[in-house]
Amino acid sequence: MYEGKTVAVVVPAYDEERLVASTVRGIPAFVDRIVVVDDASRDTTADRAAAADPRVEVVRHERNLGVGAAIVTGYKRARDESMDVTCVMAADGQMDPDDLETLVRPVAARECDYAKANRLFTGQAWQLIPRTRYLGNAILSFLTKIASGYWHVADSQSGYTAVSLETLCLLDLDRLYARYGFPNDMLVHLNVWNARVRDFPSRPVYGVGERSGIKLWKVVPTISWLLLKAFFWRLKEKYVIRDFHPLVFFYVLGLLMFFVGLGLGIAEVVLRIMGNVVSVGTVVLVALLLIFGSQFTLFAMWFDMESNKDLR
Repeated sequence: MYEGKTVAVVVPAYDEERLVASTVRGIPAFVDRIVVVDDASRDTTADRAAAADPRVEVVRHERNLGVGAAIVTGYKRARDESMDVTCVMAADGQMDPDDLETLVRPVAARECDYAKANRLFTGQAWQLIPRTRYLGNAILSFLTKIASGYWHVADSQSGYTAVSLETLCLLDLDRLYARYGFPNDMLVHLNVWNARVRDFPSRPVYGVGERSGIKLWKVVPTISWLLLKAFFWRLKEKYVIRDFHPLVFFYVLGLLMFFVGLGLGIAEVVLRIMGNVVSVGTVVLVALLLIFGSQFTLFAMWFDMESNKDLR
């Protein structure tokens, strides 16, 4: 227990026989329950995890469902057992167990509802994180700010988190994305419920023998599409169904005018290249559509920031 609160750690694992035991053994003593979710591993991950610590409960998936689905399975087990704080740690040793208390403390003290590690706070991130992953993370973090409404949160791909039991009970866990985009989708769902989210510095750990299954050329477009759909879903759920906010008009009009202007502009360029005459009025119309579309969209983002500024 931690200051009178029960604590569980969910460890999603897939083919991690080399590192899962050391990861589990490094989890601090104040943790009451460790739920290792074996996502249909093809090796001895489950056996090594079970033998590593008496606090471990191994839950097996019959087929590989993805890291997000594994976390959801662990969340459901912790929720059903009424664990006050539930954390997530990867099985590959990339999350420093010394940072776990930093995440648990504010959630246990009800200072926030969801605490997450941020590897970008420290100056070590640029040196330690592989450059392609760092840049991919930066792109997805920016898109996640827009989609989730948590403009103060960065390092969206960090899965090192802690969440309160009350918040876990509010979420529709079966709606959460099942694969690598899970942390991004989680933030979107938390925002709909006005959960207080806070970042905490965490030391990035690399070069411990982990094997990344992430292919950026595939993951970045996939998660970007997920975030686009999640963005419109959040607008509908939070700003239309639950409590209407005029920022919806600004977003809709801004995006509509911008893309209409962009389409007309491209058409004008093509016509000009083909030797056709383009009128001055048409050029002015395109310019006005792009300018007003951009302004309306920026106003909508500002309204969104103001609406969520108390969720820090």
